Amino acid sequence: MKVNEYGSEHEKTVAMFQCAAEPGWVFIPSAKALAQEYHVFLFIADGHDELGTTFVSIEKYVDDAASYLKEKGICYIDLLYGVSMGGASVIRFLATQDIIVDKAIIDAGITPYPYPKLMCRLIALKDWVTIMLATKSYFFMKLAAPPERWTPRGEDPEDHYRKIFAFEKKHFSSKTIYNVFWSANNYSMPDPVPIVNTEIAYWYGEEEKKARKNNLAYTRKAFPQTKAKEFKGLAHAELVLMFPERFRDEVIRFMQPH
Repeated sequence: MKVNEYGSEHEKTVAMFQCAAEPGWVFIPSAKALAQEYHVFLFIADGHDELGTTFVSIEKYVDDAASYLKEKGICYIDLLYGVSMGGASVIRFLATQDIIVDKAIIDAGITPYPYPKLMCRLIALKDWVTIMLATKSYFFMKLAAPPERWTPRGEDPEDHYRKIFAFEKKHFSSKTIYNVFWSANNYSMPDPVPIVNTEIAYWYGEEEKKARKNNLAYTRKAFPQTKAKEFKGLAHAELVLMFPERFRDEVIRFMQPH
């Protein structure tokens, strides 16, 4: 796991977990936007960096992040944020780690499937095939995520997509892709889930509302204090990936005393 730190001059801390199948550096603009007010730790998952690593599991991702924070002497986090696979990591972190978290944002977080293991394996295989096509074929990558929508403001679409495609082709192994989709949908959780005092928000885009229904229900069952927030006109992970300043403003709004 690679860790990028920004805003170390600030007292308040934010820990960020990324989503799957995206280079870790695509989250840097949002991390730097938050670093105007916070000391930000961006945890770039194994298999999503340039270090030749392979993603193993949500459990390892969370344990590695917690160990890093403890080595830094951090025993309190003002905000824990994660999107998609990163949201799953936030859920697991809250349930299993002894670092105090004041507030948490689970952005379209994935939760464990309730299905039989064979069905889960078949779903993981389908996801693997889909993502392998998108990350190894420039045509399918652009088909899955149209450049006119998924190019950050100020960047050239062709340059942006060529850079991502080159990274994914070189660094995303087939094992990493399978492991992230298996683990994000089947990570373990304690039963019962311990009570935590963290203020929790579950964010999702309007366009993914139906897909997140079961994830939100699971999160509310695990953490009854969870409050949902829908973002009109947005798709999965679009806020953090495409709109760093708006993302920062939404985080700051959530962090204000209620």
